[in-house]
Amino acid sequence: MESFADIAAHVLEHSVADTLYLIPFLFVTYLAMEWLEHRTAGKTQEAVKRAGAAGPVVGALLGVVPQCGFSAAAATLYAGRVITLGTLFAVFLSTSDEMLPIFLAEGAPLQSIAAIMGTKVVIGMVMGFVVDAGLRLARRDDQRLRIHELCERDGCHCEEGCSTCAENPELVYEHHDDCAMGCTHEAHCHDHGHEGGWKGIFKSALVHTVQVTLFVFLVTLVLNGVLEAVGEDALADILGGDSVLAVLASGLVGLVPNCAASIVIAQLYLEGVLGAGAMMAGLLVSAGVGLLVLVRANRPWQQNVAIIAGLYAMGVLWGLAVAAVGVTF
Repeated sequence: MESFADIAAHVLEHSVADTLYLIPFLFVTYLAMEWLEHRTAGKTQEAVKRAGAAGPVVGALLGVVPQCGFSAAAATLYAGRVITLGTLFAVFLSTSDEMLPIFLAEGAPLQSIAAIMGTKVVIGMVMGFVVDAGLRLARRDDQRLRIHELCERDGCHCEEGCSTCAENPELVYEHHDDCAMGCTHEAHCHDHGHEGGWKGIFKSALVHTVQVTLFVFLVTLVLNGVLEAVGEDALADILGGDSVLAVLASGLVGLVPNCAASIVIAQLYLEGVLGAGAMMAGLLVSAGVGLLVLVRANRPWQQNVAIIAGLYAMGVLWGLAVAAVGVTF
């Protein structure tokens, strides 16, 4: 029988090997993603703000594009009531945080990746329209803009330097939604070293790669340790592939507002531990930092609890539906 030291060394060796080869793939992917964000971020946010009744369509389509922090931007826009609640749900459901880089780095079939992302977009659109329609029927959709409140709470002083807004405070609602979004989103962007030009793009891609590589290594280390201790078959039996328990648990993991959540779900799915339904449930609710920004920026807090609970319920219901139909990706 192997000693604990031998088992630990074996797990560490395999975890390092399973992680190192991903680094170049992750870096290239993040380099492309950062370039895309720097080129299109402003246009993307402007498009979702101007979408109006078509917000869920635009939000779902733009949410699936791998951009750092778009869910955070959507959360702030909703906090200012610039976009509808349905549009927010569409963005949250279609985005997948770190799923795409992991799938690409692991060499998952492109048709499978496209099918998963396409399914999330359709679900985001459908649920976005359902939420907005429900609010209209309940006459709860007519909410005034809260941009000025957002600016005051975050200390942006949007109105300073603008004589028109200083003389007419009500115009702040129309003229400073970008400023309000920047107040809440600024810290997230600075955490990743976002700067102008290729130097900033390279630096951001490098920071993302290092962070995600560390998360992947830790997740892989834990997973390999569990597999070594209880056996892959036993772990699969516990999670049950697409059992109700697996779907519920995956949805809870997906709610963790950190890229580690989507990494765990993607890795478990690629390892064959999670089924398609459980994977879909977890990735549908993986809005990442967007949930943190929602809690910070939106009021009242009871509404945030309801939104997060609704997001979880949607993810679980669609995950169970995928499992029941026997969909494979």
